[in-house]
Amino acid sequence: MSVELLVTVIGAATPLLLAALGELVTEKAGVLNLGVEGMMIVGAITGFAVAMSTGSATLGILAAAASGILMSLLFGVLTLTLLANQVATGLALTIFGIGLSSLIGANFVGTPVDRLPVLPIPVLSDIPIIGPALFNHDALVYVSIVATVAITWFLGRTRAGMILRAVGESDISAHSIGHDVIRVRYLAVMFGGLMAGIAGAFLSLGVTPMWIEGMTAGRGWIALALVVFASWRPYRVLIGAYLFGGVSILQLYAQGVGGVGIPSQVFSMLPYLATIIVLTIISAGPWRGRLDAPACLGRPFRASS
Repeated sequence: MSVELLVTVIGAATPLLLAALGELVTEKAGVLNLGVEGMMIVGAITGFAVAMSTGSATLGILAAAASGILMSLLFGVLTLTLLANQVATGLALTIFGIGLSSLIGANFVGTPVDRLPVLPIPVLSDIPIIGPALFNHDALVYVSIVATVAITWFLGRTRAGMILRAVGESDISAHSIGHDVIRVRYLAVMFGGLMAGIAGAFLSLGVTPMWIEGMTAGRGWIALALVVFASWRPYRVLIGAYLFGGVSILQLYAQGVGGVGIPSQVFSMLPYLATIIVLTIISAGPWRGRLDAPACLGRPFRASS
């Protein structure tokens, strides 16, 4: 694999990894938020608009993260406080996000902005072949790797992580021993929104430094599938994100080569087809019993229950 191809795969995998890590933490707390696609695309346009208006990519990323948190808070109020159905609310959040991004981005379509600057890691980036491929990226690529390690440590090694997992596995038991289930779930949902917003900013400022309507192109749904594919384990999310990122780039290369007698639409389907195949195999095969989904995933919680 050439260095350029590996760099491209990392770029394609990073937004999937960021969004999936946020959803993993959300689901570990027992909340199913299907609005990842909507939060990502609002983060993409918000990050782009702020970066273009201020000339600061950092402000753009912070604004994208804030927009993701606001969207997740809307979801939290409806599902955690008002006890609305989580599946229906998540789907509505995606539809709302797509419409809102089109409204905000109407005047920005096709306008380029400066790409996120590359930050080579001293010494490591000078290693032949491996250095340019692994240690010569923008800040959000490094953030995605650090976040994977940090979330693995948080969920497995800290008391707060144990409480979050306990809330996802048995909310009534966690409540009975004094833990504030709703507060824990609000924090988890907000973290998921923050990560989805940053993932969207990476798309509009890093992958394609311009605003294109519908630019998330289903990546939010793939991120949701990645959480199941990874059996709710962060390091497996990392592996899955790079596999799906590789499939995405493969279809682009296949279209570029051309002359194979297969319509380009077939190649465009590859990432989504891979998602369906993987989920079908996992759900129906011998791995089904090992999925280890949080026991309270998607269930509403009432303090009196």
